Amino acid sequence: MKALYPGSFDPLTFGHLDLINRGLDLFGEVIVAVLEHPEKSPTFDLETRLKQIRESTNHLDGVKVISFEGLTVKCAKENKANLILRGLRAMSDFEYELQIAHTNRSLEACYETVFLVTAAHHSFLSSSVVKEVARFEGKISHMVPEIVAKDLRRLFN
Repeated sequence: MKALYPGSFDPLTFGHLDLINRGLDLFGEVIVAVLEHPEKSPTFDLETRLKQIRESTNHLDGVKVISFEGLTVKCAKENKANLILRGLRAMSDFEYELQIAHTNRSLEACYETVFLVTAAHHSFLSSSVVKEVARFEGKISHMVPEIVAKDLRRLFN
């Protein structure tokens, strides 16, 4: 089984890595698909995000890191994924994620979305929280891999 794990990953957090690891255990292969959204201004450019993820997962067999534009289901089809993997931190995530899952099924009925609940000790993490803490020089080593922490310190200091 091959799972597509789409997102902006701006930046990658330990919550994301938790899902990648658990997705590998369940499905055997995880394609981390980094969305390049032309209307958004990410903190890190696409190449930096791809590098952060590749370096943080290079010890894991079965992880492929790609970028994509457009529809998630199109990316899934092009990469021969069997399902779409998404994470849930809190109930507030569920409503949005359910809407996206239904939309994806309406576009390509063959794609199921599998939700994994983020480990409790990562449930507070979001990319925006990490950036806010880093901006004010707070400790982020328990939130992100070292490559991300270095990039954030360089950006905000």
